[in-house]
Amino acid sequence: MIRHTVAFTLVHAPGSPEEQDFLTRGPELLRAIPGVTDFTVSRQVSPKSDFRFQFAMSFADEEAYAAYDAHPDHRGFVAERWQSEVARFEELDFVAYP
Repeated sequence: MIRHTVAFTLVHAPGSPEEQDFLTRGPELLRAIPGVTDFTVSRQVSPKSDFRFQFAMSFADEEAYAAYDAHPDHRGFVAERWQSEVARFEELDFVAYP
């Protein structure tokens, strides 16, 4: 199993309708892509990080993750929303340690 995570900060004002739209519509689209499981949206509460949110999802294996990455809905989301609405991000992918 692969746990794909991305912590990010949006260009939108906190609590704005644009922020809410991104955090609602993005997950709706991404959750529907085959192979995506356990999709969560989280809000950062620690003062140790300036990332405000996180999307996290799981994939059964590298093949499922690669299919997600190549899926037209994922590619479209990145091109149409992510690139213009995310100010900065950090992507981390995890597998279980032994």
